[in-house]
Amino acid sequence: MNGPDPAVVSAVADPGERDLEQSLRPRSLAEFIAQPRVREQLEVLLRSAQRRDRPPDHILLSGPPGLGKTSLAMIVAAELGSAIRVTSGPAIERSGDLAAILTALAPGDVLFIDEIHRIARPAEELLYSAMEDFRVDVVVGKGPGATAIPLDVEPFTLVGATTRSGLLTGPLRDRFGFVGHLDFYEPDELELLLARSAAILGVRIDAVAAREIAGRSRGTPRIANRLLRRVRDYAEVRADGQVTHEIAAAALSVYEVDQLGLDRLDRAVLGALVTKFGGGPVGLSTLAVAVGEERETVEEVAEPFLVRMGFLARTPRGRIATPAAWAHLGLAAPSAAVPTSVDTALFED
Repeated sequence: MNGPDPAVVSAVADPGERDLEQSLRPRSLAEFIAQPRVREQLEVLLRSAQRRDRPPDHILLSGPPGLGKTSLAMIVAAELGSAIRVTSGPAIERSGDLAAILTALAPGDVLFIDEIHRIARPAEELLYSAMEDFRVDVVVGKGPGATAIPLDVEPFTLVGATTRSGLLTGPLRDRFGFVGHLDFYEPDELELLLARSAAILGVRIDAVAAREIAGRSRGTPRIANRLLRRVRDYAEVRADGQVTHEIAAAALSVYEVDQLGLDRLDRAVLGALVTKFGGGPVGLSTLAVAVGEERETVEEVAEPFLVRMGFLARTPRGRIATPAAWAHLGLAAPSAAVPTSVDTALFED
């Protein structure tokens, strides 16, 4: 081997030269903030495997984007003192692609597949035997003359991450020995995360400012870190670099993030739903056209947060604005609006 494979990252390497996003990632379970149940379960799993001197069971991490699934995969490798190979489901289009990755793994390596629910079906079927028997069968040729060549794979640990666990097939899901679901962070947990990130970035921030940013971060560490960087930029350009509550509030106003964390797209969706369609019901495609966005953008970016905040409800007839949405926009809700306590789980897409 002439040089290091760029797809292989040493999990125990000095992070000083990594890019900014990588530098903010926790490097051990002790540094990982929140998710106490998943963190404890992973610690037991990893320590047990180390005592038995065997790779731990395959790990599946599920949950919304930005909660730390990739960070946990890196931490698993770091805690084991192993290298990690990183790829994604959409990048594995053929079984041969996956076979090349698997046969290149060293004993004890960690293979991280992000968005594993999007892996191609032929590659997924190849993954079954690799996960269970550490063996893959590569088919050479086509038709009656095709030959299956068995290849051994070094013992490894697969860490799969998915934002849509319901799209995983049963056979693939069942082959994971540990399944952990990551939940949204509480504001006080995000405050601790922001304090750590500020120290790494060299940002001077007070506790009240950190609380302000945490409250607008949608319970998501990735968003919290992004907002911290934008507030830092604002403080350096418009102030003396110190992030106070006033500076944080002013910066977030410039970037159109309101007190509850709604951004321009969120408010555009609510505004169109309320002012153009009288609160609904309205179809998703029509709503997307009204705000000038793709249907998928509204459905996957804006809608989950609006539903979680109780501003929008899904019904069989379309999307409906709740009284809370009218109140947030400073408007009076009509008497026929959906009750605030509506159970959106009862509604279908």
